[in-house]
Amino acid sequence: MAASQASLLLQKQLKDLCKNPVDGFSAGLVDENNIFEWSVTIIGPPDTLYEGGFFNAIMSFPSNYPNSPPTVKFTSELWHPNVYPDGRVCISILHPPGDDPNGYELASERWTPVHTISSSCISQFFHTEVVESIVLSIISMLSSPNDESPANVEAAKEWRDRRDDFKKKVGRCVRKSQEML
Repeated sequence: MAASQASLLLQKQLKDLCKNPVDGFSAGLVDENNIFEWSVTIIGPPDTLYEGGFFNAIMSFPSNYPNSPPTVKFTSELWHPNVYPDGRVCISILHPPGDDPNGYELASERWTPVHTISSSCISQFFHTEVVESIVLSIISMLSSPNDESPANVEAAKEWRDRRDDFKKKVGRCVRKSQEML
């Protein structure tokens, strides 16, 4: 039951995104037979080190979505304090709801599930804003790295202490992403 509601919700969100594209990213299915895996391309935001890059990621939704958050993993190389070396994105909005066991985040910064009575209420109330807000949070992360709670400690140290080296690595990632087009 939950998986079918999640499936209906994701179909609606994808349809809405296709009808009303949002600047800065594009989204589609990895496989037409699996609504739970989306391919997302994020365009490096203007006036940032990532400007001009085209960074591909997979957004995987759980069967109990929207009660649990999706995961986002870059498949393009990305050097960033809030992206694990394997590409997984680490931002508050993608962390499970509730209190942070480590005490770094407020519950209000973490994933917030939507509580509704029926799938028709969900589709009327809860459409593209969620996926859009996740991707816009990732774009914001590219603009303003959080080196206080890093997923990639080396990138965070470089961001803080050796900014020129950091910029060179990011520049290589941007060029590599452009070559992959």
